[in-house]
Amino acid sequence: MRFTFDHDYHIHSQLSLCSNDPNQTPESILEYAEKAGLTEICLTDHFWDSDVPGASPWYAKQDFEHIGKALPLPKSDKVTFFFGCETDMDKFMTVGVSEIRFDRFDFIIIPTTHLHMKGFTFNEEDGSTAEGRARLWVERLDSLLNQPLPFHKIGIAHLACGLTAPASREMLLDVLNLIPEDEMVRLFTKAASLGVGIELNSSDMNFADSEADTVLRMFRIAKNCGCKFYLGSDIHHPANIEKLTAVFTRAIDLLGLTEDDRFTIRK
Repeated sequence: MRFTFDHDYHIHSQLSLCSNDPNQTPESILEYAEKAGLTEICLTDHFWDSDVPGASPWYAKQDFEHIGKALPLPKSDKVTFFFGCETDMDKFMTVGVSEIRFDRFDFIIIPTTHLHMKGFTFNEEDGSTAEGRARLWVERLDSLLNQPLPFHKIGIAHLACGLTAPASREMLLDVLNLIPEDEMVRLFTKAASLGVGIELNSSDMNFADSEADTVLRMFRIAKNCGCKFYLGSDIHHPANIEKLTAVFTRAIDLLGLTEDDRFTIRK
């Protein structure tokens, strides 16, 4: 059976400082899900645990006391609403969730491609070239997969993210092309064995036809390695359902995904 757009595991509310949109409430997010015919959604506001040292000034404001204001989540007979977070990994490869906090979340997404945070997620000299950023892509994903995390409830967010090389689209495509295939095979084989989810992010999947092979290369390799995928709109404001549906449907078709390729949040 064909993989379908019936869930969204990467959604921000007004509590994420990059949203700060009073219209982006848990109630409006649930309304979006019901209108889109989704059966599962997950709230993933930005988070850095106050028990983990090293937060950037921006992340330090987004502790559990802050994002926990969304609880309790509204309920629906049609939609299961999970409580998660989007944390980060700093330049020392420290993940911003303490072990004692894991059980507070149904799902935790961790990007390794937030390479716009100079001094926090990477040293500027390491990311001065496309080659350096390709090395960072490999090193950061490698480090994440070797940490003692509850991978059954972990998703790796937007691996083809524009923030991997925010200077230009051309540089991003260069970075993606420079990541060695053998390294991708090694990393995604490890990811598959751990049971981690691989995100298809709506922004990543909104590429030009001429860019398809470059952007989708890693996801095709991940699929061949046995990885499981989930969909994440990464919305920070009320969603354009029609646009999201078109973007995800195209990506699913190009990758040839079926229900066997699905990652599912387990309580």
